[in-house]
Amino acid sequence: MGFASYREDIVSRLGGDQRPRHKEIRPMSRLKEFTVQNARPLPVILLADVSGSMGVDGKIQALNHAVREMLEAFQDEADLRAEIHVSVITFGGQARTHLPLGPAQSVKWSDLGAAGGTPMGAAFDLAGQMVEDRNVVSSRSYRPTVVLVSDGQPTDAWQQPLEAFLASERGGKAFRMALAIGADADHDVLKAFLADPSARVYRADEAKQIRTFFQLVTMSVSSRSRSANPNSAPAISDDGWDL
Repeated sequence: MGFASYREDIVSRLGGDQRPRHKEIRPMSRLKEFTVQNARPLPVILLADVSGSMGVDGKIQALNHAVREMLEAFQDEADLRAEIHVSVITFGGQARTHLPLGPAQSVKWSDLGAAGGTPMGAAFDLAGQMVEDRNVVSSRSYRPTVVLVSDGQPTDAWQQPLEAFLASERGGKAFRMALAIGADADHDVLKAFLADPSARVYRADEAKQIRTFFQLVTMSVSSRSRSANPNSAPAISDDGWDL
């Protein structure tokens, strides 16, 4: 299924209504409240390309659907060790924080739109500022997971901001994942973001693969949140994934 046909499928299943949808947050049980109060934050930061090219062939619709599913899965997680916190930084025309970092349980998602260039360097700056700010990411937090998704090439100076992010205390220690959407994505930039010769840049040539990638991200983060040591690398194999 290509990007365009996937968009038609999403629209048909939503009854043609593409207005932002908010998941109703159910009251937490006393056990879950106790769990959340004692758990340490596990930050997940998504850097999402929302440039104009993401607005064609249903790519932005597929991204919104995949992120919404991921957030709903995180909201069902509860562990004594880790509470998943999520932020979304977008870059399209300008870089901005679409979703401030906070508990997944309290997220109210609003869909992304697509317009403008690809200021990826500015997104790296925002991510670096976020992870190093102790008022945002507390000293109790586990190592963050940072996910980069893009379908094109940066339109701003990105090398220095990325180097600064990787050289920072928390940025350099973060677990990083990257997805190249379509044939025009800059794999070299995504590889530089991973900064690990053994790490893999995942690729989505069809819209359904965007969803598959975020399912892999969800499994990776959930595995960490449930592990005896959430700061350790997630034991998730990417074999068999259509990416």
